[in-house]
Amino acid sequence: MTTPHEELLPGTSRALLHRIALTQAEGRAPSLVAAVVRDGRTVWHGARTSVDGHGPDENVQYRIGSITKTFTAVLVLRLRDEGLLDLGDPLEKHVPGTGAGEATIAELLAHTSGLAAESPAPWWERTPGSLRPELADVLGEQPFLHPAGRRFHYSNPGYTLLGALVEKLRGAPWEEVLRREVLEPLGLDRTSTRPQAPHAGGWAVHPWADVLLPEPAEDLGRMAPAGQLWSTSGDLARFAVFLAKGDDRVLGASTVREMRMPAAPAEAADVADGTTYGLGLQIQHRDGRLLVGHSGSLPGFLANLTISVTDDVAAVVLANCTSGPLLSAVGADLVRIVAEAEPRIPDPWRPLTEVDTAFLELAGQWYWGTHAFALRLTADGLVSLEPLSGNGRRSRFRVNGDGTWTGLEGYYAGELLKAVRRPDGSVSHLDLGSFVLTRQPYDEGASVPGGVDPAGWRGIG
Repeated sequence: MTTPHEELLPGTSRALLHRIALTQAEGRAPSLVAAVVRDGRTVWHGARTSVDGHGPDENVQYRIGSITKTFTAVLVLRLRDEGLLDLGDPLEKHVPGTGAGEATIAELLAHTSGLAAESPAPWWERTPGSLRPELADVLGEQPFLHPAGRRFHYSNPGYTLLGALVEKLRGAPWEEVLRREVLEPLGLDRTSTRPQAPHAGGWAVHPWADVLLPEPAEDLGRMAPAGQLWSTSGDLARFAVFLAKGDDRVLGASTVREMRMPAAPAEAADVADGTTYGLGLQIQHRDGRLLVGHSGSLPGFLANLTISVTDDVAAVVLANCTSGPLLSAVGADLVRIVAEAEPRIPDPWRPLTEVDTAFLELAGQWYWGTHAFALRLTADGLVSLEPLSGNGRRSRFRVNGDGTWTGLEGYYAGELLKAVRRPDGSVSHLDLGSFVLTRQPYDEGASVPGGVDPAGWRGIG
């Protein structure tokens, strides 16, 4: 029996509405729209507006700024998954002559390339992209501010280079590739590079008076892969589902999981704030919860997409003002409200459909020195190694099909786990990246590095 999808409880919906109403009022946003996703679908939508009778719905476009970068990252990872590039490749290998070719593709994705944060003046977000027709106009005469790979330094020009990489390897404009490879397969029909009615207008709100000034909506030209897109709360809700679960028509689950893994060293301020960056995604620890997604801003607009994969809850918040409401905090709060008020009901436990009988003799308790671990084969087909004390290194492992397993996370990510057998076929020990795990602490019958004292365990005499 399956559990039917349910809408949110009235109390939860009211708490969400209260949160966005407070944000719109205190942040003085002309309008604000939000959506919450749970179990792979939108379960709540809310909006507040300063104009009676004109509340935006899930189909009204707002400019989403740097959330565009996540879309560009998806295109790059598609190229990697197809074998057309390696993330360790220098840009020069694929797009020669930029003057920034020593940066690797991974560094550009994670903002560790050392490139400047912005293009040379005038301010690119408020001026026509025609002022920067070539990559050289975007990068300037000295594109690097820091050594490549040494530190996280957010770079809009870096994502312009990634857009150029997509165009070079696909032989088509970035906009066309995005529509064909991401927007159409995911059904994001209301996401576009230029505004399509109905859409919100962008406004600046005076900091000391309740009056407005319209902001220009420029075509960013070469900078488009860094921040051009317009979208809706409905489309971004569907995009959030994709970023949490993957979609084999675009990127599989393992690749979107890779996007969500930290890929950049955190600055000192970021450590205190609990934030870092993956491959096209921001990562944040907030209120004991791991959140991934991206924020966005362009003159006249603010946007935020926040996902808690563990809670299976995501939130989208869009506003049409240059500054005021802190949407990253709002998105995190919307996720928290739902996750705490209506915690995720786990799927029913089900046994495996196929059993690796050779593994069954390995399941159970093992010791690395005196540290006790449990090795389990789980219903998702993975192997887990967990400390019995609750503290220590843990990881899940992917089955390789040859009697070995590869670590997926933490200290053991990428490390090989294998069973070492004696000449008679019995298991001597497990080898995990040279660590020896035995059935008993310092098992004298196993090949323990350094040997085991022949006198065995003893008291103090």
